Formats: sequence, C-alpha cells, structure tokens
Amino acid sequence: MPGKIYLLFSIMLLPLFVVAQEPALSATEQQLENLAAANDNNETEDDSYLQQLQRYKKQPLNLNTIKTEELKELLVLSDYQIIQFINYRSLLGPFKTVYELQAVPGWDVATIKKIIAFVTISNAIDLPVTLRQRLRGGTYNFLYRYSQVLEKAKGYQVPKLLGTNFYLGERDRHFFRFNYNYKNVLTWGFVADKDAGESFFRNKNTKGFDFYSFHFYARNLGKIKTLAIGDFSVNMGQGLLQWQSLAFKKSAAVLAIKRQAAVFRPYNSPAEYNFHRGVAITAGFKKWEWSVFGSYKKISANLNIDSLSGNDWVSSLLTGGYHRTSSELADRNSITQVAAGGVLRYQSGNALFSFNTIHHGFSNPFIKELVPYNLYAFNGQRLHNYSVDYNYTFKNLHFFGETAIDHNKSIATINGVLISLDAKADMSFLYRNINKAYQSLNGDAFTESSFPTNEKGFYTAISLHPLHSIKIDAYADFYQFPWLKYRIDGPSSGKDFLVQLTYMPSKQTEIYVRYRNEARQQNTFENTQVNPVVAFLPKQSLRWQNSININSRVILRSRAEMLWYNKGAKASEDGYLIFADAFYKSGIKNWAANFRLQFFETASYNSRIYAYETDVLYGFSIPAFYDQGLRYYLNFNIKDLKFFRNPIKKANYEWTFWFKWAQTIYKGKAAIGSGLDEIKGNRRTELRIQTIFSF
Repeated sequence: MPGKIYLLFSIMLLPLFVVAQEPALSATEQQLENLAAANDNNETEDDSYLQQLQRYKKQPLNLNTIKTEELKELLVLSDYQIIQFINYRSLLGPFKTVYELQAVPGWDVATIKKIIAFVTISNAIDLPVTLRQRLRGGTYNFLYRYSQVLEKAKGYQVPKLLGTNFYLGERDRHFFRFNYNYKNVLTWGFVADKDAGESFFRNKNTKGFDFYSFHFYARNLGKIKTLAIGDFSVNMGQGLLQWQSLAFKKSAAVLAIKRQAAVFRPYNSPAEYNFHRGVAITAGFKKWEWSVFGSYKKISANLNIDSLSGNDWVSSLLTGGYHRTSSELADRNSITQVAAGGVLRYQSGNALFSFNTIHHGFSNPFIKELVPYNLYAFNGQRLHNYSVDYNYTFKNLHFFGETAIDHNKSIATINGVLISLDAKADMSFLYRNINKAYQSLNGDAFTESSFPTNEKGFYTAISLHPLHSIKIDAYADFYQFPWLKYRIDGPSSGKDFLVQLTYMPSKQTEIYVRYRNEARQQNTFENTQVNPVVAFLPKQSLRWQNSININSRVILRSRAEMLWYNKGAKASEDGYLIFADAFYKSGIKNWAANFRLQFFETASYNSRIYAYETDVLYGFSIPAFYDQGLRYYLNFNIKDLKFFRNPIKKANYEWTFWFKWAQTIYKGKAAIGSGLDEIKGNRRTELRIQTIFSF
C-alpha cells in the first residue's frame, strides 16, 4: 500500500496532466457517477437532458422572457432561486446584462457559471407564431452512431447448433435519430436502435432495427400548454408515483434534492422501457392546470406457464432492451401494458398544490417468486397510485413534498425544505417514510434504494461559501429498510456522509477534495458461518481532482481516488484510481480532441471505482473499474462544417463528426467478462463513431 499512496500523492501534487475539450460541470459529472453506482453499473441511456442543453446552447434562452418551467428544466436552479429571479425581473424590469444576475438574491458566481452558456439578453418581443412557421422554420437534425467492441466475445463464437444459447446478430450497434425542432415549442422525430448481438434485417428481426420510437411534442398552443403524441415521459410530484426523466440522487451537489421537470416530456432516447406511448395533453386556465394521458404499448417480460391452468404469468419485467438470444427474443414484447393518469394543479403566488393519479393494467398477471423478501412485492394485473404534492416559498424557506397511496392503501411520504441562511450559506433537510408494502411501477424519488419502497430516512446538507474562492459542501444521510431486501436477510440500515472542499483561486483553476464514508448493512459470511449475518460493510473514499484552463484552447485535469471497503475486517479490500486528461480545442478550425490515461487497481468488484468519461455528443460512459489495469481513450470531433448554404432559409447545412477509441488492458488476465460476454485475452477495445447532419 505505501507504493500506491506515493503514486497517488505524486499525481495530486502535479499541476494536472490533462487537457479538456470543454470545461465540464464537475458536480454534474459526480451526479452521473453516483447514479451509475446506485443502479449497479447500469448507465442511463436517457439523453433527453443533454439534447435539451445542446438546443439551449444553439438557441439560448432570453432572460427577459424566460418562464419558470424553462428555468426548472436546466436542473441547476432551486425553486427559491427561480422565484427570486422572477421577483427581481418583475420589480426592476428587463436585464441589461448577464452579469446583473449577481444581484439576484440567492444567486452566486458558481450558479451563474452553470447556466451562462444557455442564456442570453434580448429586448425583442416574442411575436405570435403561426403553425406554418413552426412546421417550416425550425432545424432538422440527422444523427447516426456506430459502436462495437472489437474483440469477439464468447456469444459470437460458439457453434450455432439448435438449442445452443448464442447471440443471433453481429457485434455492431447502430443508432439513428431524426429530429425537427422549432425554438423549443415544437419538436417531432423518430429513433431506430439495434444493440450489439441483435439481428439486423434477418432471422426473427426482418424489420431491421430492434427498437423504433416516434414522438410529436408541441407547446404553447393557446389554452393547450402541451401536446404529446407518440412516445413521451411522465413526471409527477417528487417521484413517488411516477418519474421517467433523468433524476439525480446524492452527490456533491448537496442541495439538488428536489425533483423538477415538466409533467410531459418528448421521448426520443435509445432506452426501450421507461416511457409511455400514446397521447398526453396539458391545458390551463388562470391558476388551474390539468394534465391527462393515455398509453398502450407492448413490453418485454419473463413469461411462465402455470402447469395446472395453462395460463401465462409474469415473474419479472425485462428493462434492459436486449433481444440477442432465442430466449430473449421469446420474451420480447410478450405482454401488453395500458396506463392512464393525470395531474390537477393549482398555483397561487409562491404556493403550488397538485393531485396526481396513475393506473396500470397488464395483459398477464404478475406472480413473484415465493421468497421472504418478495412478501410485499406487486402481484396481480392492476396497479393504482394516488398522491398529493406541494411546494411553497416563504421568505428564505422553500418547502416541498409528496404523500402517496397505492391500491393496497400503503402510504409513502417525502418532505423537504431548502433554506437560504445567508448569501454564503444554504441548508436542506429531507425526510422520507415509505411503507414496506408500498409499490409504484415507475417511481424514482430521492431515496437510497433504486425504487421508492421499504425505506425510512433523514437527509441533511449544507453548502457554505466562506470566501469567494472557497466552497464547502457536506451531507449526512441516515436510512433504514424495515423489511428484507434482495440478498439482505433481515431488516437493515445504513448511513452516508460526504464533505467536499472546492477551491477556485481564479476562473481558470478549480481544485476539489472529497471524502465520503458510507456504511450499509448487507449479508456477510465472515467467520465461516453457514447462514449469512446482516452486518455493516463500511466503504470510504478520498478523491482529489484538479482542473486548470491553460488558455482558451487547453484545459488540464487530473484525478486521484482511493477507496477502502470493509476496512479493519478480515475480508477488507482497498483500491485506487488515477487519471490524467488532455483536451485541446482548435482556435481556427472547429475541431477538438481529448485524451485520457488511467491506472486502477482494486481487490474485487466490491471495491470498484466509477469514473465519468467524455464521449461522443449525447453519449454516456461511466464504467466501473476493478481488478488491475490501465485504460486510455481518445476523443476527436469536428464541429459545424458548413458545406452548403440554403438561400431560402438563409442558413447553412452543417455536418459534425465524432470519433472515440477506448481500450482497457488488465494485468495477468486470461479472460475478461463472464458468460456470453467473456472475451479471451486481457484487452477490451471499444470503437464509437457518430455523425450529425443538420440544417
């Protein structure tokens, strides 16, 4: 271990050996890393948030006309900050400069830096837009992405004999998206996606791509505020009933604990499960607003046959979207889901109240495996949920919460408050109490578990700015699981602490140090017990990250992280990860590149460490690293190549290209992965190419 410590601190003390393509928001990266860890390495494929930010970059929001809903969609502002912004603009009139935002109560330089790329100042008055203008005056975008792991996995090599389990398709993945957008008030398009291993225009997939999606989404149509046709996501309250947009949990952004999004959002991402397919509409009159939707779609599930009755029943839903083998294809779109619901909302001043309801019906009943932790799991063909949510701002206090009930009359509640103590201090508190029998199909609240059920907890956080260049963020979270969980054979509890010190001596330099200590009870077999014992398994991590903007073209960044798992016990583990990034942006031509070199070593998957990676536009890459090895990757992109001018629209046809090459090399490994994904050798190489054509 002394050698590792020396190596880590050597990296920490160096002035960064990384260059960045664009200065990333470190808090957002950490949120995505923690989200991947909470989902057990299942990276999100919902890139709607990234698409939205990219649109705002090209067509910035006018601070003098921006609405509350648009400010919420940035996901970086609290309700207190939004209300203070609206009140400031109403009292003092239009903004003269972006820098005037520093005068808004509750806003600081860090907040302004997060949104400045997406906003502008304009005194232009928004004129009524005809439907014809919306349909013809927008921007068309065509995106194609190709990716592949170059080493051939076991699933592609086994003899294709009858009854043998293997991948029916080729190793490449194809993703295509067409999208039309007019000033964030009208968008329509479609998506086609084929995962690696899935058939493509052959075998049982003669229609080509494995997944197709279409959406039409319009805003501000008179009394109709929102109209969605095709595929869309639904968000209600604080996520106890329904939340299908990207939602973060615990991270160094300690005050980002409240769910904020429009009730309906267009869906055009490659993930194949978490959305609705049908029609949704939002209308409003004065202080009242109502939203309703209906959905009908086929979904994949594990179907079983009752030997006595001969009827089919569902043991679980398949949410990964993979249909590569004969067994996966047999479960593809095997059941029907019908859903309907709505939101009735009343807003007066700084107070908002909503009543939410959602109903699910399935063509086949759910019957869970008869094991103790499934005692309160959902069984049957219908699931109904109802809730009331609220938020209210009083001076420097912002209260919010939701209380829900399901069809079995089990109750769940989550309530919080954000407090602006001072221009240099903010606090938050959040309490949740979710009955062990409470069930919701698409819930995603601010909880320790992936789904809101069987949990009690209390979270508190503070964010301090003692000096202009120093920021301190810290949280403490205490939680309990009153009933058993998967691989936890008894009631359990946990606690999680984080403190992060960020030092920004100038606009060009940012350094942060983060310490996290979490301990959660799990099954353990120490001391050679025959039956597992529920015991605390602590995990501690220490991270140091530097970021320096050398000039407008070059950014340097490096990270060193150490992790201790179950420290002090016989089965203790430790690990480390270090990387150095290099980003370069051309000053004359619109091209950029970045390179990362990374070393990691951990004892096993238990001590894994996550690291966010830059990727092609709209792509996510947040791998978990364990065992021993090195990883490097290269990103290259050429932006906004204008090769033809349209004299009618007075706009250019633009082409953008991305390329990513990444390779992980493991020390002393004869094979990587397991099952059909096993690769012989010690290297795994990933290739990704993406192009976007727009006009």
